[in-house]
Amino acid sequence: MARCTNLLTCLRKRSRSSFLPPFGHRIQSSFGKLAATPSRNAAVLRQGLRWAAVASTLSLTGCSDWQSALHAHGANARRILTLIWTFSAVAATTWLLVMLVLATALFRGRLREASRSPLQIDSHQERRLGIAVGSATALTVLVLTALTIGSFFAGKSIASLSGSEVITIRVTGHQWWWEIRYPKIASSQEVVTANEIHIPVGEPVRVKLDSLDVIHSFWVPSLAGKRDLIPGRPSELTLIADKPGIYRGQCAEFCGYQHAHMAITVVAESREAFDAWRFGQDADAIAPASDEEHRGQAAFLGTGCALCHAIRGTPAGGTVGPDLTHIANRRSLAADTLAMTPGALAAWIADPQSIKPGAKMPSIALSADDLNAVVTYLGSLE
Repeated sequence: MARCTNLLTCLRKRSRSSFLPPFGHRIQSSFGKLAATPSRNAAVLRQGLRWAAVASTLSLTGCSDWQSALHAHGANARRILTLIWTFSAVAATTWLLVMLVLATALFRGRLREASRSPLQIDSHQERRLGIAVGSATALTVLVLTALTIGSFFAGKSIASLSGSEVITIRVTGHQWWWEIRYPKIASSQEVVTANEIHIPVGEPVRVKLDSLDVIHSFWVPSLAGKRDLIPGRPSELTLIADKPGIYRGQCAEFCGYQHAHMAITVVAESREAFDAWRFGQDADAIAPASDEEHRGQAAFLGTGCALCHAIRGTPAGGTVGPDLTHIANRRSLAADTLAMTPGALAAWIADPQSIKPGAKMPSIALSADDLNAVVTYLGSLE
């Protein structure tokens, strides 16, 4: 009997020491959670505000008109923008109507469930639903037909500009840069440049497109739609700008590792400025005027540079890379990857693979003095 009493006492002690503390801890932790609720809500609010700030930042990036189809500055781009807004309005209206019908059906369904048996058939309601579905189907067909007709006439209107062009240029896509050729005019010679197109304001310009390696896509959204460049299948489009400005374009078809760094710049300017630019591009490269420029030209011709690049008026006649006859007149380097500055030019020559990995331009082993001389020489080629 004494042993039983002692055993019961031990069990009671053990139960108190083993089971009650965890239970007590759970009670304390529950009260602690309740007490910490305001601070937790504040933390959740702060986290939500952070995500809202990130989302706002991302959405605001779309407000730039630097490369945007929503900022049309040409006849073709305006027609495309009209289609964009029309299709967007129809899609938004359709979504709102569907959500409204869904909410109405859910609300009325609950009311009917409370008022009648689920097996009861309402012939009047069935007839109304049939009329509604038929009307929605007919309306859908009409809307799709209207959108198709609108798209057809927009495309026809864009195509009607073809044939009225005064200027024709050829754009060839390479990995990862654009070769641009202006054909001979009267006594002038063919002008070859890269990554930068000049056009006169208010005049249609025919752009003939082709590719020599993989599929590219030419797209200057503020001026025209997108057109693919398929090797062996030449295509064309028409550019027309309403006002002077600089419009950025981009290869819109994935074409390899540096696809994102294959941009193009379109400079729309007055007819007088365009003619002056065209006349200047017609001339051969400026001869070196200083000892530093002479040294730079010698280094350029004596290394592998002249094997890939051409400079008219010099022995350099390479066709693998861009023509550098008037490189100093361009606004950017490496298809708008770098700004045209002496420092950027030196960095690009010294180690192009660190700037644009995968580019076909190799690193050229030049001493610091020769590198500076080459940069000085190329900087004089206006």
